[in-house]
Amino acid sequence: RYFLVGSNPAETKYRVLKIDRTEPKDLVIIDDKHVYTQQEVRELLGRLDLGNRTKMGQKGSSGLSRAVSAFGIVGFVRFLEGYYIVLITKRRKMADIGGHAIYKIEDTNMIYIPNDSVRVSHPDEARYLRIFQNVDLSSNFYFSYSYDLSHSLQYNLTVLRMPLETLKTETTQIRQESFDIFEDEGLSTQGGSGVFGICSKPYEKYVWNAKLLEAVRTAVHRDWLLYIIHGFCGQSKLLIYGRPIYVTLIARRSSKFAGTRFLKRGANCEGDVANEVETEQILYDASVMSFSAGSYSSYVQVRGSVPLYWSQDISTMMPKPPITLDQADPYAHVAALHFDQMLQRFGSPIIILNLVKEREKRKHERILSEELVAAVTYLNQFLPPEHAIIYIPWDMAKYTKSKLCNVLDRLNVIAESVVKKTGFFVNRPDSYCSILRPDEKWNELGGCVVSTGRLQTGVLRTNCVDCLDRTNTAQFMVGKCALAYQLYSLGLIDKPNLQFDTDAVRLFEELYEDHGDTLSLQYGGSQLVHRVKTYRKIAPWTQHSKDIMQTLSRYYSNAFSDADRQDSINLFLGVFKPAEGKPHLWELPTDFYLHHKNTLSLSQTRQSYTYWWTTGVLKHLPLPFDEVTCAENRRKLTVKKFHKYEEEIDIHNEFFRPYELSSFDETFCLAMTNSTRDFMPKNVGIDPSPFTVRKPDETGKSVLGNKNNREETVLQRKTAASAPPPPSEEAVSSSSEDDSGTDKEDEGAVSQRSTPVKVTDTGDSTKITENVVQSTKDVYGVNLSDIPSEDDLAVYARFVQLGQSQHKQDKGSQQFCSKCPLDKVINLIPISSFSQDNIYEVQPPRADRKSIEIFHAHIQAGRGNMQPLGRDDFLMYREYIRNRYM
Repeated sequence: RYFLVGSNPAETKYRVLKIDRTEPKDLVIIDDKHVYTQQEVRELLGRLDLGNRTKMGQKGSSGLSRAVSAFGIVGFVRFLEGYYIVLITKRRKMADIGGHAIYKIEDTNMIYIPNDSVRVSHPDEARYLRIFQNVDLSSNFYFSYSYDLSHSLQYNLTVLRMPLETLKTETTQIRQESFDIFEDEGLSTQGGSGVFGICSKPYEKYVWNAKLLEAVRTAVHRDWLLYIIHGFCGQSKLLIYGRPIYVTLIARRSSKFAGTRFLKRGANCEGDVANEVETEQILYDASVMSFSAGSYSSYVQVRGSVPLYWSQDISTMMPKPPITLDQADPYAHVAALHFDQMLQRFGSPIIILNLVKEREKRKHERILSEELVAAVTYLNQFLPPEHAIIYIPWDMAKYTKSKLCNVLDRLNVIAESVVKKTGFFVNRPDSYCSILRPDEKWNELGGCVVSTGRLQTGVLRTNCVDCLDRTNTAQFMVGKCALAYQLYSLGLIDKPNLQFDTDAVRLFEELYEDHGDTLSLQYGGSQLVHRVKTYRKIAPWTQHSKDIMQTLSRYYSNAFSDADRQDSINLFLGVFKPAEGKPHLWELPTDFYLHHKNTLSLSQTRQSYTYWWTTGVLKHLPLPFDEVTCAENRRKLTVKKFHKYEEEIDIHNEFFRPYELSSFDETFCLAMTNSTRDFMPKNVGIDPSPFTVRKPDETGKSVLGNKNNREETVLQRKTAASAPPPPSEEAVSSSSEDDSGTDKEDEGAVSQRSTPVKVTDTGDSTKITENVVQSTKDVYGVNLSDIPSEDDLAVYARFVQLGQSQHKQDKGSQQFCSKCPLDKVINLIPISSFSQDNIYEVQPPRADRKSIEIFHAHIQAGRGNMQPLGRDDFLMYREYIRNRYM
């Protein structure tokens, strides 16, 4: 047998899985549904070790032995023999959202479960194993233990704000059918100390290991299930005069109709399109971590192939194979299914930005535009006009060739109109300064304004033919526009505008470039050919030769390696399941039948040609149906009650890890890309603001031409996102006879599949530190004296004594002060969950009506509008003249 021992990060609670190895083809997993303490799990493993020895006191081959240490289970898979278990053995922290860590898988291990004695060997098993392992899990697969990566931040925080009454009713129902009979024990006796926790069902479309976990989903506790996403994750730190703002970019690639460039085009019969990626940019103030007290904002946009039945025949070996429409779809059935999914997830309006060519000598890309216009026009007939799909065609290639037009200026106009229509998500109400100093653009902003902030309603869907180069630049411009609104909503800039060549936009551009390169490698087989700098027409002359190399690389990948990659993806996602007596994966002439279910069986229910949306979706628009509080959505949530001080919900312990020895050099937040260190000019002494426009040569890391020094490691860099890699963590025990379960693996044994990391010379690192440490003259423009004068020291000493005496005030004096009328003017409300934190919310002072009238009169007088004088004013003036002059 295999025993799988899993623990929480603090290693105070444990669960144990027992995997039977005597079954040659079936998976038998037993979860004992009990939570062990560290002492109990030591005793259990000790007894198992003793009971499995052949003779008393004998050590060696018998008893328990550690097989592998891991960070989580990817899933279980079976080909033609028995089951394999796939484990994560290396991980690297890539981002942090509100104290919840997001990790990238660095290495995995596949272990065959059945014993050799019962193994029934098959000649084709090794080939299937090789195809399965062709999906490199160490490149761009991400997971989080406590944050749902398959959903947007808006969804996750909306779910947290569900009414408490709803949660209480849900808890009583769930307790009856709880998986673990001991889970809620003792909670009812604690009175009001209970805290409700919500676990949402992941959005299956963006989960890549759903099929691998299918075999055990109902058999084990939900804490064992770790859902992984594929795409991109990068985080950078924007320092605004020392205030840390984290800019995070998360891209989720759809697992439906997934594949490579020429082999997956258009849509399948269920409305899932090829190369569909949801990109979310999250901005938050990192000085306050918790979701309840912190300031968080996000904006979501989507890319995806044109939702029609179309393909390109690559057998001709042409760089641009002709586009063919495979099936006539007069009632836009596929487009209807696709946009119905989008209305459910994002609400309305859905805005399509179509960047394909409109004018061509030979009709090529235009075929798609004409069909898409017809489909959108047909579908809009039946939607209410206020929720109609908005279609924006724009031939980006034509504008790029024109010397008169600036591509990015035109894109900026489109971006402004799009963000105004959809709005964005922010979890706090509009700040008081935006009411005092209203901005025209801010007042025209769309979306949904609620008491707790703003919600994004609707989404921008961008596409070209490949959804790679042109799409990434368009998405960057929309993201840049949304970033300005996000910074404004958090009170960090005075107008919702961002200029090019500022540190903030350079940092954001690098994030988007890494994001575009990564997605392009996954779908097209090469990095981006045209970048933001190409469209700004400021790319260096060496960029042209690099573009040619990327084009050749993409062509080679599409012609020779894409078919193998497609087979691997089909096997990994469970689209193809090997079985005895059926053709093997490599014997199939095409995978068309695997992805289009309607070719194998007729659907019993036919969708209406006119009412093409799901029932209930239209009623809640513009809000997305998935975020509305209704019985159907409540069924997707699992509610559990916790003790108030339980470790599982203690973000402070989870983030700071007081039980671990930490090294500052290895801390994630120090290693990530930093606007001050990496982008701000080193000699700047006047304006360290990240919103000041710099000259191209006046930057810490020039985004124009200084990338050649990282060309050697560009592939590793793209797969590891934008943060410089901190050391990968080795795994903690998951199956062990050792009591503590914290032994590290041998540092030398690095797997061949782990991502290589380039180590810089010590000479380079000393240069970097020399640049970072600057004199006070360089930074502030003045030289600070070495020792303060005696007078200054005396003033400081008095200030310190005042502070000390303030803290020594007894409660009696505090009660006396409470009678003071100042309390009515300034009211401090603590908003932190931790009593040690001195973070307060200040209510603006309330002035009486007479004071407001005097103030308004004063303002009007300043503008030259004098108030008419009353009787009292005349009497007062007479009295003044009499006393002054008579």
